[in-house]
Amino acid sequence: MKNQIIIAALFFTFNCFAGMNTEDASISEQPTAKTVIVIHGGAGWSQGASDEKQHAIKSGLKKALDTGFSILESGGSSLDAVEAAIVVLEDNPVFNAGRGSVYTAEEKQEMDASIMSGIDQDAGAVASVSRVKNPIKLARYIMEHTEHVMMAGPGAEKIAEQGRLELVDPSYFYSENRLKGVKKQKAKKNSTVGALAIDKLGNIAAGTSTGGMSNKLPGRIGDSPIIGAGTWAQNNVCGVSGTGHGEYFIRYNVAREICARMEYLKLSVGEASAQVIGQLTAIDIEGGVIVLDKNGNISMEFNTDGMARAYRNSEGEEMIAIYK
Repeated sequence: MKNQIIIAALFFTFNCFAGMNTEDASISEQPTAKTVIVIHGGAGWSQGASDEKQHAIKSGLKKALDTGFSILESGGSSLDAVEAAIVVLEDNPVFNAGRGSVYTAEEKQEMDASIMSGIDQDAGAVASVSRVKNPIKLARYIMEHTEHVMMAGPGAEKIAEQGRLELVDPSYFYSENRLKGVKKQKAKKNSTVGALAIDKLGNIAAGTSTGGMSNKLPGRIGDSPIIGAGTWAQNNVCGVSGTGHGEYFIRYNVAREICARMEYLKLSVGEASAQVIGQLTAIDIEGGVIVLDKNGNISMEFNTDGMARAYRNSEGEEMIAIYK
């Protein structure tokens, strides 16, 4: 009798666990999240830009938005959407990333980028590259095909060659206007580009890319490739991409700080981003962030005249703007 009871109990337990496993598997495979993509083209835009310039900025944002959102709507991953949107911005000379990158004091380009997956905080970053057409692609390659997080300079470009990523002659980045400008000014805090997305499975991704400071010292690296400073993604909390004075975004660990306040203080996406950008404002430091939480809520906080920014979600909401 005792043996019969034990066998019956084991049979009941097995069936319970089998039922739980079947149910859990079906839930995990169901796409339920609201898809959202958020992008920025930097917080360095001053009031008074010509209508032609504003049209170019907004058109560039829309193309990136369309590209990233179409991936999400077709069931693609947030990482794919973020990378694709940033590639569009890097290929547009209007923005300070990729082809539009500004010059260093030695009249060369040195570009930085990073990308991060919210699933497991896997990340890749690249710094001080001069021949990589799309630094965001190299950042992702580093994340997925090496054991490292960040590579820089010639070593990073060698990885790009191994990965058969497109390398270009420095003349690809040439701009007479940007070159003239760098000769007339001290180091200037220029813009950045970035993107965030949440896909149908609820996974968050973030990415940032930049040409850095105009007239910067060769070898200077800002916040864009620094995980936690310019980029952060964490499922069930938030994603962040920053733009502004990189040295201070590094010191204040801006991207991670915003997510930490949301995670531990239970602040909303708007409250957390306003607090952290408020800290920068208090010490007269310019910048901005785009932030996306696990429910698809967004914040676009900045303390400059303008931050080129846009978003779209699966509920039909969309916005493209430069100024407040």
